[in-house]
Parts: sequence; structure tokens; C-alpha cells
Amino acid sequence: MKWLLKRLLAGVAAVLVVLVGAGALLAYQYSGTPEGWAVSQGADAAWVGSWEDTGALEELLDTGAVSTLYVYAGEVGADGGVERAPDTGALLSWLDANHPEVAALAWLRHVESGSSLIRDRFDAEAREALAPRVAEVGADGFAGVHLEVRPVTVNDPSLPALVELVREELGEDPVLSVQAQHVELMPGGRVPAFVTGGEEKYWSKGYLERVTEHADEVVLPGVGADMPTAGLYGGFMVRQVTESVAALRHHEDVAVRFGVPTYASERWGPVNGNETALTALAAVRLGLSQAEGVPESMTPGVALYLVDEAEEGDLTAYRTAWLNPLEQGG
Repeated sequence: MKWLLKRLLAGVAAVLVVLVGAGALLAYQYSGTPEGWAVSQGADAAWVGSWEDTGALEELLDTGAVSTLYVYAGEVGADGGVERAPDTGALLSWLDANHPEVAALAWLRHVESGSSLIRDRFDAEAREALAPRVAEVGADGFAGVHLEVRPVTVNDPSLPALVELVREELGEDPVLSVQAQHVELMPGGRVPAFVTGGEEKYWSKGYLERVTEHADEVVLPGVGADMPTAGLYGGFMVRQVTESVAALRHHEDVAVRFGVPTYASERWGPVNGNETALTALAAVRLGLSQAEGVPESMTPGVALYLVDEAEEGDLTAYRTAWLNPLEQGG
């Protein structure tokens, strides 16, 4: 019994050491002054969950800095089926008439609880059924697809296999965008999170590179960090940028975007008051400045999650902290 207790205490102590180290790292990284070039490159994006009111969407698109929209197009079942969202054609027609330069991608989601450590997220039969359905949705007036599948455990072979199949079904011209999970803050850091959280929250850099090998665009989430303070959330986002740039450095001609929280409904994720658009945007600028050389083949940007729930303060933060920060003295 004593032996078992010692082992348990040692395990808890190891987890605490990792957490304390990660906290110190994040606090340090969310500091300093970003470089002047770390601003919008005119290749930003936004998720769109509802199009009954296009007011905030039009205000965002009028900035001219958003090139891509992830339009909610349906839910993906574990068996490879797709339940389509109704009336996407109405938004696509509106975009075609008012903003024809903006690419609309079909956002398809598969979100469930638990890990895929024991059972692959999609078995071979489901992957074979799903890939052509994804391509079919993407061809229905869209410029491609944005695939969100989570949570997925590191080294689950089913997700990279699915992405490769989708790429084959789509062909080379349509855009394939993949939403990743958070990158672990330090090597092995995903293990404590798995032990305490019960599901895989983080990916390693190697798995991020593997999953997105056949993608044109990669999106790192800006929500669900679960940090206890705004400063630690900022440091978390800085680290997401630097680690993602390092992981995808050799990926040719890829757009890498970082999520910016602009939602209020728990339908799309847990609401955390520490996760704000202004903090996320400041952190992305710092992260790009601290990254060891963003390669010319990589186009960085941000993606608002979600624009139809964005408030005026979120849009103001986007304009002043990301589009024109130098004019604001930032």
C-alpha cells in the first residue's frame, strides 16, 4: 500500500512540475513588443454559423482583409454520414452578389466526448463512406471544405487517413482546410492534460504536421484553452503560434490561421471570460514576432469564431489590434 501511495504521489508531483513550468513559460511569452510586420496580410477568415442576419458579417467583409469563410454546412456522424445544414444556398448567393472575391468553404463538424486512444475516431468503413460525401458537399456551391473533427488522440491513424482520402476525392483545385487541436505547450505536455482531463486536448507538433500534410489551410483554435487568467491565455496563444509555425515550416504554400474568440453561445464551445478577441489578437502578433522566421511559403492570418455572434467590441478589436495596430500606437 505504501509503495502504491508513493507512486501516486510521485505521479501527481510530476504533473504539478509540468503545470508550474508551463505557467511560467506562458507568463514570460505574453510580454514584449510585436514587430511592425506582424499584422494582417489580407488573408484572414471567419466561421459563420448562422446567416439570418448578415450585419456583422458584412461589416467584417467590408474591411477587405477577409479572404475565406467557413460556412456551417452540417454534422458528420461516426458512421460517415453527413447531416446537411439547411439553406446554405441563401448565404452563398448573397456572397456571390456582394463579395464574390471571398471563398466560402463548407464547414463540416464531428465533435464528441472522450478520447480516440483505444478506438480510432473513424474506422475504415466510415472513412470510405465519408470522404466522397465531404467532396459532394464541398462541390455544392462552395470553394472547398473546412473539416473539424475532435477530439482526436495523437497517433490516431484515422484522421490523417481521412484527410488524405478527402484530398483525393476533392481533387487539387478545391480548398481543403483542416481544423487542428491545440499544440502541446512543451514536448510531452499533452500527457498531464490527458490524465487530468480524460480526453486528448493537445497534439504534438509531429502529429499536427502529419494530419495536415494534404491540406491547403490549417486553423489552430483560439478557444478552450482553460487558462485561469487573461495573461496566461495570452501566453498560451503566443505558444500556439510559435509551435505551429515550427511544426508546419516545411509545408509548402499553406495558410495558417489562429482562432479569435468572438462567440457567446455555448453551442460552439465553452464560454470563458479570459478568452477575448483583443488578447488573442495581441498574442498572435507576439507569437509571429517570436517565431523563428515565418517562411515565405506560409501565409499567416486569424479567423474569427464566429462572426455572426461577434459584438461591436470584437470587430473594433480586429480593426485596431490586427488591421491597423501601428495607427493605434501598438
